[in-house]
Amino acid sequence: MRVEIKIDSSCTEPEIIIMTASVTEEVNNILRKLSEDVPQIISGVRDGKVEVLEQADLVRIYANAGKVFAVTNKGEYALRLRLYELEERLDADSFVRISNSEMINLKKVNHFDLGFTGTICVKLSDGTTTYVSRRYVSKVKKILGI
Repeated sequence: MRVEIKIDSSCTEPEIIIMTASVTEEVNNILRKLSEDVPQIISGVRDGKVEVLEQADLVRIYANAGKVFAVTNKGEYALRLRLYELEERLDADSFVRISNSEMINLKKVNHFDLGFTGTICVKLSDGTTTYVSRRYVSKVKKILGI
């Protein structure tokens, strides 16, 4: 994708023009991000205190017993958002859903083990081992270019 910025002093309002041969998933993602009014801040609760969490610090996000938790190198935080809401807020190039109850940060993955039949074992930077459910295996393989 090529990005071009033109400075024009006579321009009174920013204008965005997307030129493409066809509407692709990438174009739809750009449109969605440009039209969002939803704040992209993610806050978590730990020890009774609310902290703003940086996306780059997140290792994994998972649901357990009806609650959603985010894991960072600093610890585990309880979140008030649902997984589908987080999926909309998080960078689609960095985060991928690996099951109905878990998302991982691809930049925090040490390695993927494809040796398991029908699933993928994921070793994360914090030492956690998790698994891609069968339903999401093809999506993860596509992202990895396998």
